[in-house]
Amino acid sequence: MKVFYTLLFIGLLNFSATAQEFKFEEETINYGKIDKGSNGERVFVFTNVGDQPLIISRIQSSCGCTVPKKPEKPVMPGEKGEIKVSYDTKRVGGFSKSITIFSNAKNERKIIKIKGLVNKGISLVKEKSQFSGS
Repeated sequence: MKVFYTLLFIGLLNFSATAQEFKFEEETINYGKIDKGSNGERVFVFTNVGDQPLIISRIQSSCGCTVPKKPEKPVMPGEKGEIKVSYDTKRVGGFSKSITIFSNAKNERKIIKIKGLVNKGISLVKEKSQFSGS
């Protein structure tokens, strides 16, 4: 029985030593109110707080209007990494989208979010008045 517990302890110790973890400066980015067609790019910054290289294998967004980009290389322990997100600001109205990150971290899936409101923007075209003036 002692052998079983010893092996179990060694196995758990080994697992925790290789478990990766990353911490985001922000897990939700609020765009606030932005105009239609404005810059929809934002950057999530994270730090590898584990003791092994962090490898992000893939990223998936909740819809095609949001395009995330992951780091191409492993993020070493203590280093910062970035996940760039581009939202299509041609779509008017409120939005709330999620980005799922798949990695070798202790929690294999991590969800980060973006939200905001895209306004129609300012029209620079002078419209003809409906009223006739005399």
